[in-house]
Amino acid sequence: MINWDEFEHIHVIKKLKQILNSWWNIDIVFTDDKGHIRGVNFGDPKLINPAVKLFLSKDTSRDSLSHEVSKSVEDLKISQNRYAMRKWETSGFDMAVVPIVIDNEFMGSVVALGFLKDDSTAQRLPEIQERLAIFGANGDVIQQAASNIRYIDDHNRDHFIQLVELVAQEIVTLHLEITSRENRIEELNKELGSRYKYDNMIGKSKPMQSLYSLLDKIKGADSTVLIQGENGTGKELIAKAIHYNSLRKDKQMVIQNCSAFNDNLLESELFGHAKGSFTGAIKDKKGLFEIADRGTFFLDEIGDTSPTMQVKLLRVLQEGTFTPVGSIESRQVNVRVLAATNKNLKEMVEKGTFREDLYYRLNVINIQVPALRERKEDIPLLTDFFLNRGHDGTARGLTNRALEKLYDYHWPGNIRELQNEMERALVLSGNETKITADMLSPKIINANSKTNIQGSRVHGKLKDALEELEKEMIQAGLRRTGWNKSKLAKELGISRAGLIMKVEKYNLDKRKMAK
Repeated sequence: MINWDEFEHIHVIKKLKQILNSWWNIDIVFTDDKGHIRGVNFGDPKLINPAVKLFLSKDTSRDSLSHEVSKSVEDLKISQNRYAMRKWETSGFDMAVVPIVIDNEFMGSVVALGFLKDDSTAQRLPEIQERLAIFGANGDVIQQAASNIRYIDDHNRDHFIQLVELVAQEIVTLHLEITSRENRIEELNKELGSRYKYDNMIGKSKPMQSLYSLLDKIKGADSTVLIQGENGTGKELIAKAIHYNSLRKDKQMVIQNCSAFNDNLLESELFGHAKGSFTGAIKDKKGLFEIADRGTFFLDEIGDTSPTMQVKLLRVLQEGTFTPVGSIESRQVNVRVLAATNKNLKEMVEKGTFREDLYYRLNVINIQVPALRERKEDIPLLTDFFLNRGHDGTARGLTNRALEKLYDYHWPGNIRELQNEMERALVLSGNETKITADMLSPKIINANSKTNIQGSRVHGKLKDALEELEKEMIQAGLRRTGWNKSKLAKELGISRAGLIMKVEKYNLDKRKMAK
């Protein structure tokens, strides 16, 4: 299926139409395989020839045009000519029809309107003016329309047809590109045997498939979940996926960032307050836990809560009760708690900055969200989504060189950083359909670890360069295998004991790398 409505947004097609408009006052429309006009808003201001605009605003003339186009296409099938040029009887002027053929199948036509193909302007203008009058045009419109009709002589005809053919070729190219992208996604889906998307999360990588599998397993559970991962990895998306696939999906989901308030304000937000409990408390206020009753409460950045607040959260988790600020009566709620943090709570427990009992109460089900650098095979899917989400209908993609640059970058800001980068690229690309490497941020263009290592080989000692490469391979491998040293040693072709020695040598202890 061809999406006719999107052609108005394609930069090359817009440019070709502008050239035809400016040189000969010619308008371009599209017809499907039945000859019906498609992708045109009748009375559209983009139609510059007033005669064409008037005729296309009438049902009878549109039907007439469809009939003429169908006849032209039948003639082309017999003659095998590249194009047809004939008179549009209803209007009095001529038209050119160029077929759109994809994989040897006729899909529609590009139709150029509003010109005369022979030097009979003086004889035919009265006929065109008469037809305009029949269709209700006043004297000014008739005069203006007549002055816009151009004769295309033999010298310009080939050039004119080539421009119209270029429009048809661009449509074919666009359609094949879209089909190719859709087939690629379908193949990925078959290859996975499952899916590349879970709610609003996207990814075909092994870490994401493991995540989807875990989310499926906990659908019917009501347990507390601790979601851990770096900033920008999509922890809130996971929390929403858990809620909206759970038995509580028809109830309220409340979200609160624990680092957004100081202790006093956070306590009032979470548990509510009684009238007169502090300056400004002019009436009783429900807390978020009460609002979330029978639903889900997502506590983001749980690692930023104070020891005092941790005690109060523990009470809610254990007993389902809390006391509003300034009140002496406790409240009972039934809330499922999801918590998220970018901090290592286990280390915080060991340091005494996070309560051990609260940690174990939160950590009933633990979800580790992979960083983008650990799932780089998902970058093409993610960029395709960000570049084409809710945009102007134009199908946009990355050049191979641009995609290579994205693979080379470390992505400390994870998916959020990638999303911002694609938004920036969209702005810089203007009407272009391809995002090239030079449209990317300088930090991404210049961040190539391979280049840096090669540079050290040229300007430093060979031993240092090899050690740097070895360290990088081990570091990336540890993250990729989840610190499975036996598996990584086998991949690298060394003994497990040898790998452990190198981990110690390069200071690649898991705890130190997590900082």
